[in-house]
Amino acid sequence: MSNSYDNFIKELELSSTEPDTTVFADCDIEGFSKFHKEDEKAKVWWVEKLDTVGEFLFSFDRKKIYNLFADYPHNLTEEEVKVFDKENPYWVEFFKDRK
Repeated sequence: MSNSYDNFIKELELSSTEPDTTVFADCDIEGFSKFHKEDEKAKVWWVEKLDTVGEFLFSFDRKKIYNLFADYPHNLTEEEVKVFDKENPYWVEFFKDRK
């Protein structure tokens, strides 16, 4: 009988054999990490504020940074919401009561 630990190990093993397609880009904003996105096709860039824990920050143009919990979806344009939702189904489900 498998348990959640066994499932976790199996998923970890599978993900470790897949090639890493993460794309990185420099961030010129002091106090932030490099921008990163899942792959070349993705339009949403994620970034971390250094020395900060628990914030989920993202950008479309690597200039304006949104805070997922404070800004989604009401501070994004209609087009930005569409793009974000397409690339991030987990967060769409998580915030379904906001729409």
